[in-house]
Amino acid sequence: MDTPATLPRTMWFERLREDIACIRERDPAARSSFEVLTCYPGLHALVLHRWAHACWHMGLRWLGRFISHVGRFFTGIEIHPGATIGRRVFIDHGMGVVIGETAEIGDECTIYQGVTLGGTSLGKGTKRHPTLGRGVIVSAGAKVLGGFTVGDGARVGSNAVLLQPVPAGATAVGIPARIVQKSADAQREEAAAKMGFSAYGVTQGDDPLALALKGLIDNAAGHEHQIALIWQAIEKLSARSRELPAGDCVPQDAATEEHFDAERLSRLVK
Repeated sequence: MDTPATLPRTMWFERLREDIACIRERDPAARSSFEVLTCYPGLHALVLHRWAHACWHMGLRWLGRFISHVGRFFTGIEIHPGATIGRRVFIDHGMGVVIGETAEIGDECTIYQGVTLGGTSLGKGTKRHPTLGRGVIVSAGAKVLGGFTVGDGARVGSNAVLLQPVPAGATAVGIPARIVQKSADAQREEAAAKMGFSAYGVTQGDDPLALALKGLIDNAAGHEHQIALIWQAIEKLSARSRELPAGDCVPQDAATEEHFDAERLSRLVK
């Protein structure tokens, strides 16, 4: 990320055009560039922050804080002049957004109203505020507190209180926030589909029944796979030792292939 203090003056207008373009791309309510330029407080806050950040890095600390204070007064968005913000960042609506001194926001990020990028430490000169990777989305009311990193493409759910790092592409939800891995959910849904049963068709979210069904699916998928492997191994060993056809040395009801009784699990949740 470039530092505004070192950014060529001719590039400031290019950044402004980028900001306007990204807002029009991500907000269907934006009807024209003139409307974005004149009516979007998130854009105004970013422009003022660039000036405040430049003053901060030139040693004009009071002036940087004063520009930040003016921006907060007119936009309702408080960005410390020491914070580092990348390109094409969109602060939507923005009222109540607070971004701390050591926060770093990557390119293409989207931040909604009521978000706090705050710290949990009082030590000066330390990394107290979070770092957002590229393309992170922080939903309305979320609190991201601490000097950790939120990975590229991650999402923080509305009103979540995030106190730990988030891997790239994952989602954090809840109070305190827990990490939801997309890959794990996809694998579970694939296993459920193979079994002929889907827990998501019954309940969703944090419902205890949904959590119990997810655990059942994970365990059933693992057990079925292990049992099938065990019987396959027994079948091969028995055939070698007795020189019999492989199918004659295993009971007729041996589960050499993975099978899951979806109807039985469905009856349990009715």
